[in-house]
Amino acid sequence: MSPGRVVVVGGGIAGLTTAALLARGGALVTLVERHDQLGGRTATLSLDGFRFDTGPSWYFMPEVFEHAFALLGERIEDHVELERLDPAYRLFPEPVDGGPSQPFDVVADPEANWATFEAREPGAGEAVRRYTQDSTRAYRTALESFLYTTFARPDRLLSLDLARQAGTLAGLLTRTLADKVAATVTDPVLRQVLGYHAVFLGSSPYRVPALYSLMSHLDLVDGVRFPRGGMYTVIQALERIARAQGVEVRTGADVATIEVDDASPSLRHPRRSGQARGVRLTDGTFLPADVVVSAADRHHTETVLLGAHRDLPESWWEDRGPGISSLLVMAGVRGALPELAHHSLFFTRDWPGNFEDILGTGRSTPPEDLRIPEAASMYVSRTTATDPDAAPPGHENLFVLVPFPADPALGGRDREVVERHADRYLDQVGAWAGIPGLRERVVTRRVVAPADFARDFSAWRGSALGMEHTLAQSAMFRPGDASSRVPNVLHVGGGTIPGVGLPMCLISAELVVKRMLGETSSRPLPAPLRPGYLAAARPRGVWSESVG
Repeated sequence: MSPGRVVVVGGGIAGLTTAALLARGGALVTLVERHDQLGGRTATLSLDGFRFDTGPSWYFMPEVFEHAFALLGERIEDHVELERLDPAYRLFPEPVDGGPSQPFDVVADPEANWATFEAREPGAGEAVRRYTQDSTRAYRTALESFLYTTFARPDRLLSLDLARQAGTLAGLLTRTLADKVAATVTDPVLRQVLGYHAVFLGSSPYRVPALYSLMSHLDLVDGVRFPRGGMYTVIQALERIARAQGVEVRTGADVATIEVDDASPSLRHPRRSGQARGVRLTDGTFLPADVVVSAADRHHTETVLLGAHRDLPESWWEDRGPGISSLLVMAGVRGALPELAHHSLFFTRDWPGNFEDILGTGRSTPPEDLRIPEAASMYVSRTTATDPDAAPPGHENLFVLVPFPADPALGGRDREVVERHADRYLDQVGAWAGIPGLRERVVTRRVVAPADFARDFSAWRGSALGMEHTLAQSAMFRPGDASSRVPNVLHVGGGTIPGVGLPMCLISAELVVKRMLGETSSRPLPAPLRPGYLAAARPRGVWSESVG
């Protein structure tokens, strides 16, 4: 039998990796991307001689990247040059007297960090050391038991080792990350060091479960890396590999709908209402498919692309939290900026109030009840600290990310309003970091607001990352990667399991392969995948039902 046809909707890291993996398996894969550039949120912007990564900029969980490339028969080190950052990042607490902040660094040496923390709070060095030991155990448990499973067979998650950890896991799931951190240290800035990762989950430490303390393993134990040339070098590598595997890549190809023929329920698919036959582009082109994989925003896929055959109607989303959005400021700056590290974090004193402003108090606070913070906790990246080629000689680049309310109206008709916010936040960076006249030194800039996320990525409520990781929206409670209404439609990316962020998106691509194979284990697939592996495994999974 000839290999089946797959259409992958969306050319971000999840869609691109999925396309490459399925093409290696023998499928005839067409990847369609609405923009002229692949990468989705992980894009690159060239502006007046400056180069910016426009999205993710922290390279965490290197073993996940290595494994994804290994599945494709590649070594990531042959494509991407990684550099370990030291310092890993610099912290700027809110000044108490109106002057500059008193920053300190988190460095590559854990022992040096414990000493720094001890100096801020007696006993904190040993307390954080123990905390990170727990974080490492939680991280390993997540890798071995939760992240690489489709949850198609929850019983296969059970193991003797997991049973032994039942009490610990219960504690990690029933209290918040903020609660766990508060039981570890009392210094407010150290609490922020242990809790800021929640922003990477689209949420706050007061809303995500304590299980996500595992993320402290990533920066305080494993360290922070950076791919020379920028995060987009990972996308470029995956594009080369996908094309070499035989993927047909179509950019400038926007999908209007996933076309579905009506189909009756069956014993195996009691909720089935249809069978996808392909996708229709906005220009009228029809691309037939045996399997459709959507890497588009999950809300957009459900409520627009699937139409009447959606799993998650609009009413389902009304009680869910979209998480944070962001105001992004990409600025080219004249002169050197040694005051800032490659990664810098700015923390306000009223952290709970800051998060309440942008997230509200409930699971799904209406946009009109959210507020833009005056002084913001924010993240600033100066990649020219590591990669000077990202700016013209005598200049530096800055990427400022301000957590913002998920309100698609922000930055729509009121561009001048978000530009004024950008001015204020640049002034805040300059004041706290002790950089006189920072804004006046900006020679070019680009501002991205929630309205841009809504327009460019059809992002639900203009969110920046995707559905936040509260307990009710994590692991098996997160929307799965297989449609129950249209069994040959699968989902990949931040809107499905295991969650948001580049490593999670890479894992979600592997979970699509597991669905195709009918593989229900909780462990990563053996690498490399054998070329043509899908044809040999058709009797077991989605693949057999679609093309068998």
